[in-house]
Amino acid sequence: MKKIVGLVMVALLALMALPANAQLKFGIKGGVNISSVHFNSDVLKADNVTGFQVGPMIETTLPLVGVGIDAAVLYSQKGLETTSAGGVKTSMKTDYIDVPVNLKWKFGLPIIKGYLAAGPYVGFRVGGDKLWDILGSVGDQLKAKSFNAGLNLGAGVELIKHLQVGFNYALGLTDDYSASKLELNGKNRGWSITAAILF
Repeated sequence: MKKIVGLVMVALLALMALPANAQLKFGIKGGVNISSVHFNSDVLKADNVTGFQVGPMIETTLPLVGVGIDAAVLYSQKGLETTSAGGVKTSMKTDYIDVPVNLKWKFGLPIIKGYLAAGPYVGFRVGGDKLWDILGSVGDQLKAKSFNAGLNLGAGVELIKHLQVGFNYALGLTDDYSASKLELNGKNRGWSITAAILF
């Protein structure tokens, strides 16, 4: 966890240290999350659940080279869905403030460009239920932790320098959920489809 926080801090410092001729843009980003939780045991099986993300972003790019950094502060909804033996589905959703910082490479023509992005993120739980009863388990609960972190991998296209559409995979590296009696730990994982408008 300390390594990931350190990576985010280094990325933010690199953002501030970029040359003065770098192109700086602000924007709004939003999208759909398709997330689940990867557990260390088959005691609880998780299916995907749909949520959303939205928030401000900043991007800076070096002219000609096409390499830069983007960062965002996103209200993001993640979680999982479980199904009981009787077929009853239960959705468990947790709300986070996520702060991703990505190294981004753009390539292509001025009107339409592709991009690849990768970098760390940190997240802080700000809402949603903190405890859920585990189906089929007597007296045990799944607890959502207050901090999570991981890595982002993404790709997309940019149109006329102001609209970006992309997809992203978030690989959780911290234990974001736990159940003490079952010795169960889970990490957030998921895809997101996003759009951003840059000014």
